[in-house]
Amino acid sequence: MKKIGVFENVSIDGCFAGPNGEIDWFKSIEKDEDFEAYTHGQSKGGSTLLFGRTTYEMMKSYWPTPQAKKADPAMAKVMNESPKVVISKTLKSVDDWNNVRVLDDINAVRALKEESDITILGSGSIVRQLANLGLIDEYQLVVVPLLLGAGKALFKDVKMTGLKATEARRFGNGVVVVRYAAAD
Repeated sequence: MKKIGVFENVSIDGCFAGPNGEIDWFKSIEKDEDFEAYTHGQSKGGSTLLFGRTTYEMMKSYWPTPQAKKADPAMAKVMNESPKVVISKTLKSVDDWNNVRVLDDINAVRALKEESDITILGSGSIVRQLANLGLIDEYQLVVVPLLLGAGKALFKDVKMTGLKATEARRFGNGVVVVRYAAAD
């Protein structure tokens, strides 16, 4: 069986988005060559990208654009060429971005995990649902040195789960990446 990993930006107080779903606070991450090299290195794994509808719509509004291709050509290439799956009960078709399919049932991810490694980007509600189903093998959290004070907590209502730390790395911009694997 393949693996499901989470790559998620979180504030120090554990939020993945502001109270209204805003993610503009990510812009507070200062440019750092080592951090950019790290994130680009992580994106070369060939995984299927998994999104909820909201994150999918944000991603498709940016990555296929000329601005994204100019600002970050390597990441735009990965985002545009990777296979993508959207979990949504309301979105019925997607014909406006490469290699996308829609699943309307979170439980269908079990079969998807048989086919391919999966990386969840953003999509806090998908992370919570899959965590509660015991399907996530690894959490890679990019901890941004910022307290939001209010927002959407990544692990709200997730049942207690044992994890083991496999990596912790601090970057010059104050970001700390921590990686946890599911405990055996």
